[in-house]
Amino acid sequence: MPRPPPLTLRQELLLLARGGARSVQQAFLTLLVIGFIAGVAFVAWSLRPTLSYSSEDLTAGSPFDVTFRVENNNPWFALSNLKISCVLAHVRASGMQPTMIAANDVRFPAGNASGLESGESATFTCPFRTLIGHPINDDPGIAQRAEIYFRGEYDVPLFGSFRITDNSAYFFLNTHLLPPRWTSKPPA
Repeated sequence: MPRPPPLTLRQELLLLARGGARSVQQAFLTLLVIGFIAGVAFVAWSLRPTLSYSSEDLTAGSPFDVTFRVENNNPWFALSNLKISCVLAHVRASGMQPTMIAANDVRFPAGNASGLESGESATFTCPFRTLIGHPINDDPGIAQRAEIYFRGEYDVPLFGSFRITDNSAYFFLNTHLLPPRWTSKPPA
């Protein structure tokens, strides 16, 4: 059987160009698929329920005995199995280490044992005074030197049960407001 005639330079260049074009096309399609998957993941993460925290006014007693409110900000999705922890992150000039403790007296809306529907809120208190030892417990300015934050753990009703842990912004006792209350720390 006779051998086929060798390819001309032009034919070889055309084959090389077609192979390169196929490689570029495959790379472009791969990037599109990766971009689409990343976009879907970003949208799904953006739609997750998020929590916002606020403090009720301090009218009497210790600033650590204030009732806090947590709200589900998501307009579409509920969250369930909410567990709130209070974290005493920092007390200036005390040498205390950050300490986490479970929230007390958590009160969910009627009908929900441990979850929040869209736009619903619950109240809770933080037992910070039990964390603070005797040497500085009598210090009236300890709350003004403290920074706290909250950790919420909850299930999202998507794809079965997906557990999310979310930390709030830092809060400090704002005595410039009347009556005083814990407010989120402005970004640095």
